Amino acid sequence: MAVTFSDLHTAEGLKALEAHLAGKTYISGDVISKDDIKVFAAVPTKPGAEFPNAARWYDTIAAATASRFPGKAAGVSASAPAAAAPAAESDVDDDDDLDLFGDETEEDKAAAAERAAAKPAKKKESGKSSVLMDIKPWDDETDMKKLEESVRSVQMEGLTWGASKLVAVGYGIKKLQIMMTIIDDLVSVDTLVEEVLQEPPHNEYIQSCDIVAFNKI
Repeated sequence: MAVTFSDLHTAEGLKALEAHLAGKTYISGDVISKDDIKVFAAVPTKPGAEFPNAARWYDTIAAATASRFPGKAAGVSASAPAAAAPAAESDVDDDDDLDLFGDETEEDKAAAAERAAAKPAKKKESGKSSVLMDIKPWDDETDMKKLEESVRSVQMEGLTWGASKLVAVGYGIKKLQIMMTIIDDLVSVDTLVEEVLQEPPHNEYIQSCDIVAFNKI
């Protein structure tokens, strides 16, 4: 919604500016903009102590413009034109009214759209999970060292193998218990088990896989 200030050379005009700047540093947004420069140009001198918000804002803009125009000023004064007689036509524009948002050109809009498109999209951070898996061999003659090597040979984005140990099952058979960390959006445990570990060449050593624990990190 457009904001309009009128008669900023009068106390009534400064009251409206004072109220608008309550709790704000700039006219529009969190950084200095063309709106500040436009309004600053319409305020002839620094507002008095009765307008603390406007005075603080005036000092801020004055300092910002001074840093951009470092040349020494010779001292120039400009007087406002005498007030014209009331216009007979109701549609005559009031030069003292400042429409802060009504002068954006198509070029400005296109440039803003290009800047927005150039900003990289913020990547959503995916969650991680810690998974403990039991991997059982076919029998007591299965080479458990080769079984583990076969398991760890599985590499995919988002999968990290962790600590492991052999756990006795019975009848001389041991199972491999192994930890892994996965990125949830990249690794499906079901797919890993059913379409990788229990398929050739890994199923030469692996008889079955069971998920013992599945915890979000």
